[in-house]
Amino acid sequence: MIVHLAVIPVLLPFLTGILLLLLRQRSAVLERALSIFSILMQIFLAFKLLSVVGGGDILVYALGNWPAPFGIMLVADCLAAWMLMITALLSLFALLYAIPVTEQAGRHFHVLFQLQLFGLNGAFLTGDLFNLFVFFEILLIASYSLLLHGGGRLRTKAGLHFVVINLAGSILFLFAVGVLYGMLGTLNMADLAVKLTTLTAGDSAYVRAAGLLLFGVFALKAALVPLHLWLPSAYAHAAAPIAALFAIMTKVGAYSILRIYTLIFGAEAGLGANLIEGWLLPLALLTLVVGMAGVVASARLRQQVAYLAIASAGTLLTAFGLNTQEGIAAGLFYLSHSTFATAAFFLLANTIASRRAELDDRLDSGPVIAHSRLIGALFFVTAVLLAGLPPLSGFMGKFLILHASLMHAALPWIMAIILITSLFGLIALTRSGSLLFYRAHPSPAAAVGAIGLTAVCKELLPIISLLTLCVILVIWGGPITQFLYFAAEQLLQPSRYIQAVLVTRGLP
Repeated sequence: MIVHLAVIPVLLPFLTGILLLLLRQRSAVLERALSIFSILMQIFLAFKLLSVVGGGDILVYALGNWPAPFGIMLVADCLAAWMLMITALLSLFALLYAIPVTEQAGRHFHVLFQLQLFGLNGAFLTGDLFNLFVFFEILLIASYSLLLHGGGRLRTKAGLHFVVINLAGSILFLFAVGVLYGMLGTLNMADLAVKLTTLTAGDSAYVRAAGLLLFGVFALKAALVPLHLWLPSAYAHAAAPIAALFAIMTKVGAYSILRIYTLIFGAEAGLGANLIEGWLLPLALLTLVVGMAGVVASARLRQQVAYLAIASAGTLLTAFGLNTQEGIAAGLFYLSHSTFATAAFFLLANTIASRRAELDDRLDSGPVIAHSRLIGALFFVTAVLLAGLPPLSGFMGKFLILHASLMHAALPWIMAIILITSLFGLIALTRSGSLLFYRAHPSPAAAVGAIGLTAVCKELLPIISLLTLCVILVIWGGPITQFLYFAAEQLLQPSRYIQAVLVTRGLP
């Protein structure tokens, strides 16, 4: 049945992780094959879901055959399917880069990788606020374990900060969930949206406070200023494939903001309508400024990429903060671009650092690295993508955001901040590329690489593939933006989502 497409993307990585745990001592080749096959199946399922929901259908799966709002619901609409596709494609190339080095640095790498995908897919598909909390906790457990993969003092220190701050966010999440359940008697998102419209003035203060607590939690996940301080250290010290996979982690927070504050606290929410409208856009623009300041000030390449992730989160939430169909569609396009480009840059930074011996990823001139022309060309393309220069997807994403803001009251601020920070990003990346490649001094010992060109191309293939996805976003820009406009329309008209969930009375 087509309706099962809403539950299989959650079950598949979960069951794969269990199977990998049972096969831990058997064969590394078998583990790799099973993990890759699972992700390929997730890509197939994501594209299948896109083809189904692209026609306007919203798939609802009632776990345990319990009807809404009493049972747990998994809901697949255009937004959920789009996030599943991005996650599956990203995870494939991050995993391919991790083989065979990163996976051998610690135990249960493939199990934790699948557990991370289980949490991500569940967060995108769940229709229940408490289960969103549950999947957040699964993400926290898996991401903390992956962050510590391989050990090391700096990685352990960054991991400790990461888990403590995110556990504090989890406590606030529980407080908010408890208040909403106590006041409204439900945690089903569609049912919350219905009951919020009938909220009395006496109860609205508690519900609005819970809604703002939720915003604080999601802002923490999305690395929104001033709750971004955990990210630079955690991402910069994680293993490269893990940092690449973490490129989707801030997008989980942005997704949650978009989902909750269009469905539950949207324009039709009565006394709770447009709850964060006055907060999101200013904080997003401030995040963009702070993130780009970090990019300019960074002394290491991995740290620079981590701050680029913060700046991209600010740009993305600026688009969502417009709260219009055009703005949300532009944000969803930019979300996919920034995920692929940032992940590619994390992998490329590791490739560069591994060839610079004791210099590692420090932004200092050093000897010419092996295969510098090929790696330098990839650096140039990645820099063009992240700086937002034409004709690639970074430019297209920022152009769509600026076009969407033309009628907004804050247009001068949006235009000035996006364009100026883009200029500073270009300057910072140009400086980094110049130090790493153009100012490098010849060294016969460094120039003659022990690794052949074939092996290098194999190592660089995941990076090239991620950059190719950014090119595809431009080549197929018309159909993609049309789909994203439809997804934005669905979000701003939550009645279809609510009806699809609340009329569900279990499976036939």
